[in-house]
Amino acid sequence: MQNLPDVLASSATPTSLQAVLTVTTDTCIAISDALKQGSLAGILGMAGNENVQGEEQKKLDVISNDMLKDALLACPAVRAIASEEEDYIVPANTDGEYFIAFDPLDGSSNIDINAMVGTIFSIYRQTGDKPATEEDFLIPGKEQVAAGYVLYGPSTMLVLTTGNGVNMFTFDPVNQIFTLTNENVQVAKDTQEFAINMSNQRFWSANMQNYVNDLVKGKDGTRAKNFNMRWVAAMVGDVHRILCRGGIFIYPWDNKDPSKAGKLRLMYEANPMAMLLEQAGGKAHSHTQRILDIQPEAIHQRVAVILGAANEVDKCLSY
Repeated sequence: MQNLPDVLASSATPTSLQAVLTVTTDTCIAISDALKQGSLAGILGMAGNENVQGEEQKKLDVISNDMLKDALLACPAVRAIASEEEDYIVPANTDGEYFIAFDPLDGSSNIDINAMVGTIFSIYRQTGDKPATEEDFLIPGKEQVAAGYVLYGPSTMLVLTTGNGVNMFTFDPVNQIFTLTNENVQVAKDTQEFAINMSNQRFWSANMQNYVNDLVKGKDGTRAKNFNMRWVAAMVGDVHRILCRGGIFIYPWDNKDPSKAGKLRLMYEANPMAMLLEQAGGKAHSHTQRILDIQPEAIHQRVAVILGAANEVDKCLSY
């Protein structure tokens, strides 16, 4: 069985990109170890402050962010980082080659109930002779050179693309390395499973309500087949399920706060997951366009997300 370094080397991944990925995934192993300690290490609960999104931070949000930040800033190949937990980008090495944006602990509301969480990351190649600025960082998702996530579940798994398909790696705790366990993952074009937060239904647009109502009606409705609903409350968990067995994940615009285009962040949630889904044969759209074509306007920009099985995404968009 191949390990992560073997796969990266055999796929002609640039040495500098391998270095960024190695630092990122090694740090995720350390985050996984911290999560396993839980209450024993006194790291559960609230940190007592808010991030730039106005969301209350968990202790582990801050801990995992600091671990990734410190490790990546020390990596010579990293030019700058952006994080959900940082107000602004953080310049690293002016002569570095890569930007990396990350959500250090997606689904952090699940931490205190010992449920599924993960780290999402997105990498771009961008060089320059001056310290990086936020404007430099605003690159469309289609220019990502790598994207992935590490899922902290019953086993710790890395799901990664460098633009040539999607591979899944399982962390081997004996040998302390990620080992390739699923190669060239593909998502079926049709599905009978959907993931959406139904508690927000009354806030959706009429068209989105009609689409979901037709799913719920199953064989008795116009779709003429039954659908199951799943909802993990962590994007990494829902996307991982889709990559493993198909489905569609939707976090639509709603009118709870009409000024926001969506809930999920473009740069470090939607873009990396969109790259993974497209590399696996799926689709990823906002309400209006392909996610990877969106020109970012700000690091913490939000978007609506519809991703998963290609035919079902098309069906949703037809509404």
